Amino acid sequence: MNTNFVQAYKQAPWRTQLQWIGFFLVALVSIAAVAGVYLSVSGRAAATGRRIQNLESDIHTLQLEINDLSTQLAQASSARTLYDRLKEDEMVSLDPRLALYIEVPGYQPRSAVVMAPPPNVESITSPSIRPEYTASLWDWLKSKVWNAPTAATPQTLEVNQ
Repeated sequence: MNTNFVQAYKQAPWRTQLQWIGFFLVALVSIAAVAGVYLSVSGRAAATGRRIQNLESDIHTLQLEINDLSTQLAQASSARTLYDRLKEDEMVSLDPRLALYIEVPGYQPRSAVVMAPPPNVESITSPSIRPEYTASLWDWLKSKVWNAPTAATPQTLEVNQ
């Protein structure tokens, strides 16, 4: 009787082999999925890193160009260069008291420069955080649950006919 009971619930060898093959394939597929996700993330990180390197190289190139242009501007606006340009164009310095000023009809001189007001610190009269956001959960529960408004007693209405 005992052997019949064991034989009735014992699986055939080919079923156990199929189960082991199934478990192996599930494990293999899950490892492949994890590896695929890992490779995808690694590939995106590498591409992003390369883009960052290219942008940093562009930033460095632009900084060098800005420095070069600043140097050229400083050289062009130096006193010696301006004085040499004045001599090349045969210009002479003039005393403002000896200059002849001509009035041009219809000319509107520039308006006075309006500067921005000086910075000042304005005091805030209202709190920056509303009181609704400073109450604790306990205070809110007390106001909503324990101190709940009681229902008003209904008033009787007299109807006159």
